[in-house]
Amino acid sequence: MKTLKNGLRVLLAMIIGAVPAHAQAPSSAAALVQAQIPSLRVAVVVVPPFIMEQNGSLAGFNIELWNAIASELKVKTIYQLEPDASSLLGAIQSRSADLTVAPIVITSARDELFDFSYPTMELGLQVMVRSTGQATQTKSPLRDMLRLMFSQTTLLWLGMALVLALIPAHLVWLFERGHQDGAISSTKYFPGIFQAMFWAASTLTTQAEAFPRQWLVRALSLFWMFVGVVFVAFYTAQLTTTLTVEQIRGAIEGPGDLPGKQVATIAHSPAADSLREQNAQVVEFSTPDLMFQALLDKKVDAVVFTAPVLRYYETHQGKGLVNTVGPEFDTSPIAIMVPLNSPLRRPINATLLKLRENGTYQQIFNKWFGGQ
Repeated sequence: MKTLKNGLRVLLAMIIGAVPAHAQAPSSAAALVQAQIPSLRVAVVVVPPFIMEQNGSLAGFNIELWNAIASELKVKTIYQLEPDASSLLGAIQSRSADLTVAPIVITSARDELFDFSYPTMELGLQVMVRSTGQATQTKSPLRDMLRLMFSQTTLLWLGMALVLALIPAHLVWLFERGHQDGAISSTKYFPGIFQAMFWAASTLTTQAEAFPRQWLVRALSLFWMFVGVVFVAFYTAQLTTTLTVEQIRGAIEGPGDLPGKQVATIAHSPAADSLREQNAQVVEFSTPDLMFQALLDKKVDAVVFTAPVLRYYETHQGKGLVNTVGPEFDTSPIAIMVPLNSPLRRPINATLLKLRENGTYQQIFNKWFGGQ
């Protein structure tokens, strides 16, 4: 019994002695990263306002956010400027960079190849066109004419003309049928009604091909020619108004107008996949500058990309030259991306939560996006 008590005392002493040793072990994310990785290679690509080059140094929302994270983790940052998004993804996949803070959208395909932090922001796509007064489509007059011929306005007026022609056509057929020298020679409904319809349509648009014999139908013909003049005048005015409004507002006013249009975006991006689903003619570029220049050079009808990137260009380099139109669509989260199974993911997530809780994230966000 005495031996058992002595054994329990030894075991209890060992347990109590182990508690302080465990408490003194490094447990913070900062100590963990600092002990293993004193500096991190961060791949970036210029995408204003997230990442920009200013006076030989990097700036932007994502740069400031990462600098705050690195400060908390007590690690140094070595930025690696990549030429385009493909090189950026290659650097992370080959582990020649430890992470990227470029605004990378989280997708299921990318999640199989990389790991992501908690989302740093939710971003939607938006449409950008050349500014008011610059036509969005000038390369194909034939395409413009066909689009106008089969527009909703034209089809509506053709339907109205058909309905209007049915009434006088039946009256003319009823009174003129069987007269060899009249407007309708056939006594049967078919093909007599087709002759009457042709008479009504030609009278509505130009003048009667054959003048009726009955005085009542002649009076109807004169009235119908007057109706034709008014109809053509209203149709011409409506068509002119449609063309004028289109020139002022542009043929593209939002994502619903993109099918069939030539639209620029970044290669291999979720925006490119979204445009293909909308049956747009996708023209892909490696950098934002190239796709913006293609729009200004009228090589494409519009640009679709992340909304803050387009709005920043609209208010800076593209001021007075381009306009964003329509609402944001296809909203997706962006995050810091690291190689698959990277030990950096958990420390970065813990630090992101801390920056949100102490207000640092919101201060950086308000600086670059005006608190919206």
